[in-house]
Amino acid sequence: MATALVVLAAGKGTRMKSDRPKVLHEVAGAPLLAHAMRAGASIDPVRTIVVAGHGAAAVEAAARAWDPEVEVVLQAEQLGTGHAVDQCRSALADFDGDVVVLYGDTPFIRPETLAAMQAARATHDIVVLGFDAADPGRYGRLKMSGQSLEAIVEFKDASEQDRAITLCNSGVIETDAKGLFSLLEAVGNDNASGEYYLTDVVGLARARGLTATVVTCDESETLGVDSRAALVDANAIYQARARTELIAAGVTMLAPDTVHLGFDTVIGPDTVLEPNLVFGPGVTIENGATIRAFSHLEGCHVARGAVVGPYARLRPGAELSEDTRIGNFVEIKNAQIHAGAKVNHLSYIGDAELGEKTNVGAGTVTCNYDGVFKHRTTIGRNVFVGSDTMLVAPVTLGDDSMTATGTVVTEDVPEGALALGRARQVNKPGLARRMFEKLKFAKAQRDKDTE
Repeated sequence: MATALVVLAAGKGTRMKSDRPKVLHEVAGAPLLAHAMRAGASIDPVRTIVVAGHGAAAVEAAARAWDPEVEVVLQAEQLGTGHAVDQCRSALADFDGDVVVLYGDTPFIRPETLAAMQAARATHDIVVLGFDAADPGRYGRLKMSGQSLEAIVEFKDASEQDRAITLCNSGVIETDAKGLFSLLEAVGNDNASGEYYLTDVVGLARARGLTATVVTCDESETLGVDSRAALVDANAIYQARARTELIAAGVTMLAPDTVHLGFDTVIGPDTVLEPNLVFGPGVTIENGATIRAFSHLEGCHVARGAVVGPYARLRPGAELSEDTRIGNFVEIKNAQIHAGAKVNHLSYIGDAELGEKTNVGAGTVTCNYDGVFKHRTTIGRNVFVGSDTMLVAPVTLGDDSMTATGTVVTEDVPEGALALGRARQVNKPGLARRMFEKLKFAKAQRDKDTE
C-alpha cells in the first residue's frame, strides 16, 4: 500500500529560548527535522509533507535541503496536533493510501520500529507507537484492553487511575488517509488546553467500530527535544549509538567518548580513530585509514591507508588518495592530494592539486585568494616543495621539480627545474650589537622619565 509521510514541524519551542524554530536546532550537525525526515524515509513514502508554522520559510528551506521533492503546508495558528495534521487535507485529498505521522522534534524513531507499525497495520485500522516510561510524567496514556487500544488520554485530562498507567503515547500514528481526515472532522477542542488533539481519533475510531493497537519501542526512541537540556541529551544519545555502530562494524576508537560524529559520517573497517576528533557533515573515510588526535574533518574524502593529523583540519573539497600523509597543523581545502603525497607540517593547501609522491615542506602556503577571486595551484608528481614556500596562484609546478626553502613562486616551474625566488642574504658586521645597545639605552631613558 502506498504511504504518505507527514512530519509536524510548526512549533516555536519556547523552552529553547531561541529565535530559531525548534526543529532547526541541530543534533550531530543536522537539524532535528532532517533526522525525523530520514527516519520517515525508511518507509519509502510516495509523498512527504512537512507542516510548518513558526519560522515557516526557514523550516521549508531546511526540509527542501534534505528532500527537494518535499511538500510544505502552513499551520498559521498552532491549535494542536489534530489541527496540524488537518492542514494536509487538501494536499492529500486524492491520496489513496496510509498516512504515517512523525514529529520534527523527535529524531530517533528507528526504521525497524516503523516497519513493525506497518506490519501491525495489516490487521488493524489504526496503529499507535507507545513506550513504557520509567517516569510517565506528563505523557499521554494508552488505555488498553488486551491487544486492543481503547483510547489515548492526555495527561491534563487524565484521571488519577489513568495517570497510574505507564504505557505512554509517542504521538506517532499510522492509519488510512481518508479515514484519518474523516475522524479529524469529528475532533473537538473541549479539553484542558482548548486544542484539537490528534490522539482523539483513536476513541472516535473505536466508537465507529474500527480497530486500534499499539506497537512499543524503547523510550529513548521517542525522546522529544524541546529544551537546550534535551538537545544535550539528544546529542549524547546520537553519538553513543553512532559510535557503537561503527565499533561493531570494525572501526577502532581509542577513546570513543571524545569522538564527535556527524549526521552522515561514513567510516570503513580497520580505520583507527584517535582521541578528540570532530567530524562535520559530509565525511567519508575508507578502510584502514588513521585519523590522529585533535583533528577536525568536514566535507572530505579520505582513501585507504591515509594518515591524517594530529591537529589537522580537512575542509570541504579535500580529497585524499591512498597512502597520503597530512600531518600536524596542516589545513587542506578544496584540494586533491594524490597517492603517496605528503604534507606533514604547518602548511595550508587550498584550491590545489598535488601529484603522486609529492612532498610539501613545513610552512608552505598556497596563496589562493587575491581578495576577490580564488585561484588554483597545480603541483605535479614527485615534486619537492621546500619549507616556507609561498605559491602565489595561479601557478603550476611541473613533475620532478623543486622549490628552494623560502621561495616565493610567482611563475610556473617547468618539469625538472629548481625554483629559487628569495632575496640574496647580506650580513652587516657588528650592526646587530650596535642596534641592541641603542634600543637598550632608549628603554632605560624611557623608564627613567616615568619614575
